Amino acid sequence: MVEESRDQQSKEQQPQQIKASNEASELPKDGIKSNPRKKPSRGIYLLPNLFTSAALFSGFFAIIAAMNGNFEKAAIAIFVSMVLDGLDGRVARMTNTQSEFGAEYDSLADMVSFGVAPALVAFTWSLSSLGKIGWCAAFIYVAGTALRLARFNTQIGSVDKRFFVGLPSPAAAALVAGLVWVGTEFSIDTEMFAFATALLVAASGILMVSNIYYHSFKDVDFKGKVPFVSLLLVVLIFAIISIDPATLLWLIFLGYACSGPVLALTRLRRRNRN
Repeated sequence: MVEESRDQQSKEQQPQQIKASNEASELPKDGIKSNPRKKPSRGIYLLPNLFTSAALFSGFFAIIAAMNGNFEKAAIAIFVSMVLDGLDGRVARMTNTQSEFGAEYDSLADMVSFGVAPALVAFTWSLSSLGKIGWCAAFIYVAGTALRLARFNTQIGSVDKRFFVGLPSPAAAALVAGLVWVGTEFSIDTEMFAFATALLVAASGILMVSNIYYHSFKDVDFKGKVPFVSLLLVVLIFAIISIDPATLLWLIFLGYACSGPVLALTRLRRRNRN
């Protein structure tokens, strides 16, 4: 009986000894338990938000430049904001520092850079000559941007990543800013083309809240290997854009804005035929 009780006590002590040894292995020499997964420092979380802040500053600078009559600088600042806005998300994913704060901050920065800034730049440049029609067109654009961003935040994870529902706000901002850039470069009479500008600005706002699908190009694998010819093609595209960046960038985003309705009409015709 004594031997059986000793065996039972030894069996009960074995798991406790193993548990104690495991806990002891997790403790460093100073007796403080170490965390096997090292959390990123707070400075790393600041990295994507710094890009977002820079994008926000570019949008703010565009507003100030437009108020001072520097419309070319204002348009370029909006394009710079687009580049920075595309980098903050990639940096957050690469460093594994995504957060709800970053997502909300990015949306607020986008509202300023791609909503308020393009509308005010276009209004100061040309729409102000139309009076109420001008500020009404600018407000349609601003409201469209706000609704577009709000809908995008609520549709995360429920929509096909290959497509955007509605024209993305950066593309709409590039469409408006590109027009101002082209008009400034070629010294276009802003009062003569004021109605055309109002139509483009209002149409951009409506396209943002539409249910038209646009390619997001998120299915393109930028990390995979590509043929050498593809690299040469990219270099050639950049070289061509550098010849006349204002006109070519505006034409590119104009084509992208028109691609959504064209694809929608093509699908509608196919359905009617079937």
